[in-house]
Amino acid sequence: MANVCNDKQVLKKKLTPYGYLLPTIILLFILLVIPVIMVIGYSFFDNVIVNKNPVFVGLKNYATVLHDKNFWNAISNTLFFVIVSMVAHLVIGMVFALVLNTRYLGNKTKGIFRVIYALPWMFTASVIAILWRMMLDPSGVLNYLMMTLHITSDKVSFLATRSIALQAVTLINIWSGYPFYMISILAGLQGISTDLYEASSLDGANTIQTYLRITLPQLKPILISLLMLDFVWTLQQFALIWMTTGGGPVNATETVSTYIYKQAFTKYQYSTASTGAVLLLIVCSIVGVLYVRQQRSED
Repeated sequence: MANVCNDKQVLKKKLTPYGYLLPTIILLFILLVIPVIMVIGYSFFDNVIVNKNPVFVGLKNYATVLHDKNFWNAISNTLFFVIVSMVAHLVIGMVFALVLNTRYLGNKTKGIFRVIYALPWMFTASVIAILWRMMLDPSGVLNYLMMTLHITSDKVSFLATRSIALQAVTLINIWSGYPFYMISILAGLQGISTDLYEASSLDGANTIQTYLRITLPQLKPILISLLMLDFVWTLQQFALIWMTTGGGPVNATETVSTYIYKQAFTKYQYSTASTGAVLLLIVCSIVGVLYVRQQRSED
């Protein structure tokens, strides 16, 4: 009997933490898992939600989406948006992190610059969208500066001109996203042992050689993780694009996220919207699996 009681107590201790987590697990299951399963199911039916008796169509919706010119336009815009944003985030974040990690600046100066550089990360997407829409407006500060400096004689509508709207939205995303890289890289730089730099100095290595042979290799795991996370986040970016251009003008800034939204809530094509969402989920899941493997390899 004593052994049975002990076993029950041990089992109770093991299950108690899961009991505390159970409400959260149930909530996540209801709000996350069930909707995902429903969306995957919708992608195999026609006229879902608006029709009481949807018809099973198999992979027809996938064929429809993959043959849609607007979808491929969204793919093209998304690739540009994601790749340029990721590269710019990495470069700007690295440069600012190196500046903040230098020994040539005092602690007070570094503190001021840290606050200034991190400001974009503190704003919500709605605030960023409103701020940049005002700045890029034909009557905004950017046009005023360009005309004052005689860069242009005519006012430019950055977000309403088809040829430059995507670049303008990408610029906004770059500005809002680089602080995450900067803070993460700065933490990585401060974690590198000074002994390595002292050894390289004794070996006669210059600044560039030290950066390439010590700093970059030490930061490699962090940079890979940052790029994977940024890829998923930027790929799913919706709020910033929707609140600045709405995917326009004439689909010039249409991305996969805005394409899915328009299919569902503008055209009421919930089946094709679900199909697009599933395709996006597959890509994000693949990157997610790679990210988890990369994290495990570090451990």
